[in-house]
Amino acid sequence: MGRWRPPGEKSTALVTPGGHARLKAELDELWRVKRPEVVKALAAAAAEGDRSENAEYTYRKKQLGGIDRRVRYLSKRLQVLRVVDTVPSDPDAVFFGALVEVENADSGEVSHYRIVGPDETDAKRGWISIDSPLARAMLKKRVDDEFEAQLPGGVRRFFIAGVRYGDG
Repeated sequence: MGRWRPPGEKSTALVTPGGHARLKAELDELWRVKRPEVVKALAAAAAEGDRSENAEYTYRKKQLGGIDRRVRYLSKRLQVLRVVDTVPSDPDAVFFGALVEVENADSGEVSHYRIVGPDETDAKRGWISIDSPLARAMLKKRVDDEFEAQLPGGVRRFFIAGVRYGDG
């Protein structure tokens, strides 16, 4: 019995300049700092003798495997990512990198989102993936445009209250 899994959905290979820099810094940190520390700790644990009942050895092997998986992923992903550092030709419409102010049509609640690549999403900051249902629904919309998005809680209606580009 193999470990075959169906391939995951393809994610958009776009990233902001800041997101690209963060991914490169993470790769560098893993490769130059964390991995050598774990290898050293693994060697020390292996030197203790019987590995079959050595919890430290087992833990460090798993930790090293996790680091190596992440390094492999980042190395491959950084090669295919396209850094988007320009403002679109139509800055009044919602595209990748936009900072969007959205008003819920039902409750009047205003939310702020930044449309970023799937590798740099951060819910606490309001950074949503361009592949998300909400971002897909608001693409190419302009201020005062109404749109509907199929969200996990059902279909919701929104208005675009503002669109801008730049850091923030």
